[in-house]
Amino acid sequence: MLATLGVGFAADHAAARGHFPDNPIIPGALLLSEALRAIETSLGKNLCPYQIRSAKFIRPVRPGERVSIDFSRRGEKRISFSCKVGTTAVLAGEVVCELDSVGG
Repeated sequence: MLATLGVGFAADHAAARGHFPDNPIIPGALLLSEALRAIETSLGKNLCPYQIRSAKFIRPVRPGERVSIDFSRRGEKRISFSCKVGTTAVLAGEVVCELDSVGG
């Protein structure tokens, strides 16, 4: 299974206010959380419990940017994902979840 999703971050997103003055970014933890939530929504399944096997933050996401999320199942328990703004990669990673959480 391969899917592409999108998530947007408002230009005035509250999380960006303190990260960082005069150079706002969307915190990496929020980007990762929103990516995993979008994957859960797309699959119609809760990934919990899960373990983040890898998460590489490649470049910051700015308030007002829209992120596309590509993901695919790798075997029975692994989901690989990548996030881009336009054609530029911003996050890549892999999560391992319980078999019955993802469904078949």
